[in-house]
Amino acid sequence: MQISHDGKGAIVTGGSRGIGLAVARQLIRSGAQVLITGRKQAALEAAAAELGSACCWQVCHAADAAAAARCVDLAVARFGGVALLVNNAGTNPQWGPTVEVDAALAAKLSQVNQWAPLLWIQLTWQAFMREHGGSVVNITSIGGISPSPSTGYYNATKAALGFLTRQLAAELAPAVRVNAIAPGMIDTDMAAAIPAAQRDALLAGIPMGRFGSPDDIAATTSFLLSEYAGWITGQVLAVDGGALTSNGVPLP
Repeated sequence: MQISHDGKGAIVTGGSRGIGLAVARQLIRSGAQVLITGRKQAALEAAAAELGSACCWQVCHAADAAAAARCVDLAVARFGGVALLVNNAGTNPQWGPTVEVDAALAAKLSQVNQWAPLLWIQLTWQAFMREHGGSVVNITSIGGISPSPSTGYYNATKAALGFLTRQLAAELAPAVRVNAIAPGMIDTDMAAAIPAAQRDALLAGIPMGRFGSPDDIAATTSFLLSEYAGWITGQVLAVDGGALTSNGVPLP
């Protein structure tokens, strides 16, 4: 199976590192032109230098409506359209019991993890996809499928994104397919910061015997965006090495 995204314009939010960078790299390898967004200019410049001429970038907070609109306008002008959207940007500043979450933290989590993906879908729908079709992948989390001890409200926003995925798949079909990927523990900077003993406990709950890599998520994303997944929409696909099947604790 040779996936091709030739001639398609794409946007990857949170595309300067980790999963987002791996997704952008995979899409470019498959022929797409990609706009990556993020909050830090230096990280975006470094990512774009690696990705080459098929990539452009814009500093943008994912939930900033005016900045997001400028990004979509730029992508349409540069690529001729935006047929592919990956809502990867997210935040997780919560650590502790859900019953202790304050209003400011809850608002931030909801704004970035739940509202922002809808914002980007609205903008790309209005600018291109309504007339020309397209495909969307939202990056959620297996925390949105199974509870975990210390990130409950974050998980709730990711569960909401899973429902939003199904809702929009129903509303936007057949022009646009909307799916989601729920990663398990991925070996990124966040995972590296987990104490060794806790990492060992998490690893013991993964039947495949390893943490995932950003490339694992990128490959699945590319497939779901492609014509090979042309009859798949409204799905939330766990890519977790089997963690949910083993009753392991999916996240710290």
